[in-house]
Amino acid sequence: QVQLVESGGDIVQAGGSLRLSCVASGSTVSINNMGWHRQAPGKQRELVASNIRTGFTNYADSVKGRFTISRDNAKNTVYLQMNSLKPEDTAVYYCNAVTSWGKVFWGQGTQVTVSS
Repeated sequence: QVQLVESGGDIVQAGGSLRLSCVASGSTVSINNMGWHRQAPGKQRELVASNIRTGFTNYADSVKGRFTISRDNAKNTVYLQMNSLKPEDTAVYYCNAVTSWGKVFWGQGTQVTVSS
């Protein structure tokens, strides 16, 4: 019922910035939580940041102070502003949405590569 499309992944140098976007379509009125996860080569997928409609926000310790998640409910879009990027931030970033009924949806992912 919900489709998620990420964009904004790119190759950047260490210390640079990048903004990821995720646009939801379909039954968007049912979406409660939205967030971002990432998976680096050979590593487990981890939560990066999450946001709910009421404004609750959570960040992984590794990105606090550098990344900011924001949400535009009118546009059904969630953003991830990434500043002071480090090589260890290199990963495929996935958008995630959870409805109030407990259904989970994932985007296809967008590649972020940070060179040293």
